[in-house]
Amino acid sequence: MKTRWLPNRKGWRTTIAVAVLAVVWVACDRPTTTEPPAPARLNPDEFSLMTFNVGAYGYHDRTGDGQANNPKPDEERAAVIALIAESRPDILALQEMGGPTVFETFRKDLAAAGLDYPFTELLQREQSEKNLALLSRYPIIASYMHTDDAFSIGDAHVPVQRGFLEADISINPTYQFRLLVAQLKSKEYHALGHTEMRRNEARLLNNHVRRALSREHRLNMLVVGDMNDHVRAAPLRAIMGRNQEYLVDLRPEDAYGEIWTYYDEDAERYERFDYMLASPYMVPEYVADKSHILRHPDNKRASPHRPLVAVFRARDIDPADTPLLPSYEYEE
Repeated sequence: MKTRWLPNRKGWRTTIAVAVLAVVWVACDRPTTTEPPAPARLNPDEFSLMTFNVGAYGYHDRTGDGQANNPKPDEERAAVIALIAESRPDILALQEMGGPTVFETFRKDLAAAGLDYPFTELLQREQSEKNLALLSRYPIIASYMHTDDAFSIGDAHVPVQRGFLEADISINPTYQFRLLVAQLKSKEYHALGHTEMRRNEARLLNNHVRRALSREHRLNMLVVGDMNDHVRAAPLRAIMGRNQEYLVDLRPEDAYGEIWTYYDEDAERYERFDYMLASPYMVPEYVADKSHILRHPDNKRASPHRPLVAVFRARDIDPADTPLLPSYEYEE
């Protein structure tokens, strides 16, 4: 006669009860996405910088009628302002900002939210509605609009689509840094090959980095923006240099310890396309425990990209006097 196993009902109920309690404990212990943590309080000698692709903030064809005359919807613009107001960064580096009129309205919306940025720059290419912008509480003492960079693919002479916005920002009389804002070619189809175009743009961006560091090897430099590729891809290796020779990936995390910055809705896939890369002599000033990728209920409404916020000490610190960042092997 076969013996049939019957579970002990008391033990079975106890197991379920323990499992339910464990799930509840984990859910309560994990940070919530509906109530993001308050921004870290900065010390008097610290400043913060946000880089954010604000998701086609200008006029575009949003209805499919062939006319690029539709503004970013009110609820999306309000969400962008809410995200920035949540962190209240001292410096804003933006990608996909609209033209001068849209930019001026954006500044007024920030002011209405209590955020005043008296120093600004906008790099617009040929009436583009996807531009690079910079807003700062601190003086921009010099700026360079790199709009002449170009490369060749076969017989084609191709200009860098967005250009590169470079600026020197003075935090105090003894501390300043150089900021480069970029948005490389997207992964949208192009007859010349979007991957090859992005790689060439990255090479040209690296030329500006190497030129600046060759003139002043102790330069505080930060390169930020939407690079539209993975950290192990050729464009990122071209920007940072072999084994991060020129620039170090600061790699901020969100409240869950996740590092994705872009959600591809069509592919239902999370990517890391947005970066903060620092020169070796700026890395010691980086305050990792106050830096983060913003995780907020308005993220998805505002843009497919999430904002990155980095905090730095506004004083030069010798690399020998500070611990190194965790090392990540990015070379293949």
